Amino acid sequence: MRYLRTPDSCFVNLPEYPFAPHYLMVDDTEGGQLRMHYLDEGERQAPVVLMLHGEPSWSFLYRKMIPLVVAAGYRVIVPDLIGFGRSDKPTEQSDYSHSRHIFWVDSLLKQLQLKDMVLVCQDWGGLIGLRLVAEQPELFAGVVAANTMLPAFPLKHPNLRTAFSKWQQLKATVGFGSWFSFSQLYPSWTAAFVINLGTALRLSPAIKAAYNAPYPDQTYMAGARVFPRLVPSEMKQNSRAWKKLMTFDKPFLCAFSDKDPIMSSMAGVFPALVAGCRGQSHTTIYNGGHFLQEDQGEQLANVVIAFIKQAIS
Repeated sequence: MRYLRTPDSCFVNLPEYPFAPHYLMVDDTEGGQLRMHYLDEGERQAPVVLMLHGEPSWSFLYRKMIPLVVAAGYRVIVPDLIGFGRSDKPTEQSDYSHSRHIFWVDSLLKQLQLKDMVLVCQDWGGLIGLRLVAEQPELFAGVVAANTMLPAFPLKHPNLRTAFSKWQQLKATVGFGSWFSFSQLYPSWTAAFVINLGTALRLSPAIKAAYNAPYPDQTYMAGARVFPRLVPSEMKQNSRAWKKLMTFDKPFLCAFSDKDPIMSSMAGVFPALVAGCRGQSHTTIYNGGHFLQEDQGEQLANVVIAFIKQAIS
């Protein structure tokens, strides 16, 4: 597998991002290894909060949340998915798959020997993280799902009749269809351009440059470009995962934002299906777009902290 490694010089003096880099070599499904970057903040013996990003972002997306969660007494782990951030970037789109991403993240978690984690996931962070929760529920103490979904949820389940209307299904489908078409038809686009489209607040030039830092040119973007095509790629595996997620009875909180054209309509799906959602104070993050960590990171961090203290600690 051929891969690129973004030069360290691209990450000098990033705004609001004072975190030291950490690296592990993660196993690949076909042998060999890739270097995965992750942030590791807080006391090593503190309870672990695992934050997983989606596309085309990287750990920079969580920079507003990390200090608050650490100050509350937790250890925060934030990997850069393979193909993103400071992690290695295979150059062929065929090198990426949903299961392969799960395998890479799982390799990191096993090497760090993490357990009793609270997962905070957004976008593809949920598609990857929720599969891990379904497959290894013993590793997780709880979940905060924010603007994410696991495809192939059971549409015919009676609990969804009021939680997820046909209008909401149509809205989500049209929203994803627009993003899919754009991502595949435009010959080149930048991470910052997409993230700026997906935020309620406009990004400054310095923040845009930071989101673009991992991708010096389009050859580094294979992972970001292929992700939309991977969404429907493993429906059988996702269906099996949903059967397990529905019985996951540890605390599970939804914190979706109000201005996400794709995911806002799905806010009621998890509470209708997942056992651990019962009795939780599901909340709406106001004035937040799809990338709500960028728009309202402090608000989401406080929701996470309150959830852990009230439902898990």
